[in-house]
Amino acid sequence: MKKNFITLLALFVLFACNENSDQNQENSGIEEDNWIYLFDGTSTEGWRAYNGDSLPPGWTIADSALTFDTELGLEQDYTGGQDLIYAAEEFDNFELYLEWKLPKGGNSGIFYHVKEGFDGLPEIAPEYQLIDDENYAEMHDLTEYNTSLGYTENPEELKPLQQTGSDYAMHPADASKKKLNPVGEWNSSKIVFTPERVEHWLNGEMILSFVPWDDAWEAKKNSDKWKNSPNYGIFKTGYIGLQDHSSPIWFKNIKIKKL
Repeated sequence: MKKNFITLLALFVLFACNENSDQNQENSGIEEDNWIYLFDGTSTEGWRAYNGDSLPPGWTIADSALTFDTELGLEQDYTGGQDLIYAAEEFDNFELYLEWKLPKGGNSGIFYHVKEGFDGLPEIAPEYQLIDDENYAEMHDLTEYNTSLGYTENPEELKPLQQTGSDYAMHPADASKKKLNPVGEWNSSKIVFTPERVEHWLNGEMILSFVPWDDAWEAKKNSDKWKNSPNYGIFKTGYIGLQDHSSPIWFKNIKIKKL
């Protein structure tokens, strides 16, 4: 009788542990099967400069994070490193997960379906925007840039299409669902891409979804920033890219799942 009780108790504990583990994975928004690590904290294998053949200046590993190490400065005066791509493999439909943090006034971005041979990532690849929503406009003069895009009302402000989690200059993130941690603290982001639906997630919440390449997408592309960029967003496969954009940036736990 005692032996049977111990056996039942052990089974109960095992079930409870498995249930808690499953619940933690569910809460994190990701599963642990079938992930390909693009960066695991120990190696930059597979990464190199966009249109380059080696790791660009400024990118390094520090405290198990993939880091762009530079002094924060105004973009128009910056002459630092180049954007980074994971060039070991192209991806079409995927679920991409990573963690990141920015300094005050920081700016970066996550790109996908990147093709080389162009002037830069933003010219051709969709971007999940990463930026200091709260302080960026105070540290950078946006007036001329926003005016050139047709923003005549409060052109000095960071617009919704330019804020964290947005599909940059295409689809704004839902501000009511955003749980953005303060600068200097880690955030998690996830991009799910299929031809039927694209999802942007931030810290476990879906903050944006849209359909790529439909009539509404084409109308957005041809009405604003990308109307003179015919190759923007047209590629259905490509590399994953990370942007330096003149500020320090830290990434970790970069992994992707093919869909």
